[in-house]
This record gives sequence, C-alpha cells and structure tokens, in this order.
Amino acid sequence: MSTFEPPAETLADVVLVDYGLGNLRSATRGLERAGASVEITDDPGAFAAADGVVLPGVGAFREGMENAGPLREALVDHAESGRPLFGICLGMQMLLTSSEEADHEGEGEVTGLDLIPGTNVRFDVDRKVPHMGWNELRVERDHPIVAGVDGEYAYFVHSYYAEPDDPDAVVATADYGVDFPAVVANDAGNVFGTQFHPEKSGETGLRILRNFVEYCAER
Repeated sequence: MSTFEPPAETLADVVLVDYGLGNLRSATRGLERAGASVEITDDPGAFAAADGVVLPGVGAFREGMENAGPLREALVDHAESGRPLFGICLGMQMLLTSSEEADHEGEGEVTGLDLIPGTNVRFDVDRKVPHMGWNELRVERDHPIVAGVDGEYAYFVHSYYAEPDDPDAVVATADYGVDFPAVVANDAGNVFGTQFHPEKSGETGLRILRNFVEYCAER
C-alpha cells in the first residue's frame, strides 16, 4: 500500500511542455498527485503565469532540440527569471550545452539550452547499453529536489549521461560501471533535472515530484 499522502489542496500551477516527445500522461498524473495543477501546452506564453515549468523527454537529443526550438527563447527566459525549470530524462540532457549523441549518429553538433554548461556522453562500460532499470540514488549535495531520497531507487532508461563542466552541478549520482549524474542543477538552483523518470519511480519519484511542487510553491 502506498505511504505517500497527496496534499489536500493544490500547491502550485505547473506547465508541462508539450513538444512531441514527452511522457505527458504519466507525468501529469504524478504531478497532480504531488499537489500541482497541470497545464499541458506548447504555448510559450503560458510559462509566465506558471509557478514552474517541466520539460519532459523521451528520445534523441537532436530531435528534442529541433522540436523544442520554437520554445528555446521562452525556456531560457523562464530560467533566467529565477523560476523553477525541471528537466526529465531527455529534458534534463537538453538543459546542457551539447551531446555526443548527434556526433555518434553522424548528424553533427547540436546545441542544447546551455543552462547547465556541459555535454552528454555515451556510456563506455562493459555493460548493456542502454542502462535500463532501477538504480540507487546517492545524494552528493543539498538541493530541495532530492530531500528524503538518498539511498532510494529510481527508474532509468538512457544511453547517454550528463557531464557538467562544473562538478558542483552534480546533485546526486548513480553507478552503472561509472558514477554518473542522476540529478543536476545550475548555480542558482532553479534549473535542475533528473536522468531518471520520477513518474515511473514509485514512491521515490512521487517524493521528487512533491519536492518540485513544494519548491515551486515556495518560490
């Protein structure tokens, strides 16, 4: 039986960005259970009225950046305003500057949102790639998004992982033949992302989403 107690009232208004590659249904359910009122939209004009924005994502880096291209300026403006921006899986990777994925596929360099300087690199380990399944989170430094999840397990599906320029951008790690960032954040703390899918990560994921909603409400 679930031990997660949803709030009795809506805590924050959240925009879930619809750019054609997100797991919108599961993410919406998780956010609503965590206390958010969720608007799914591709209208950048909606960002200004939101307490926080979620950038989900499943798929390739190039496709993600091309699909989200019309929203780039609005996403960057939202982040630079100091309001929360939460990237999930591919959405987290899109927060960085670049990715080896396009080069690996012979498609040339693609520029990410560059909100957390760094690149995404492919796993070079003697293990099956993609990394798929449950893995333990190790919190490396304090951030509201990881409150109460140190040592808990989350669900991952990815072949690439973030490598920020600044080691302090790493909030939590996991191990898959190499220690890789499971959660990253910018210096200001308002732009952050999870490599795993909180909406698929049971109680741990709900805690992450609740942390996000509460962070939005407090901001």
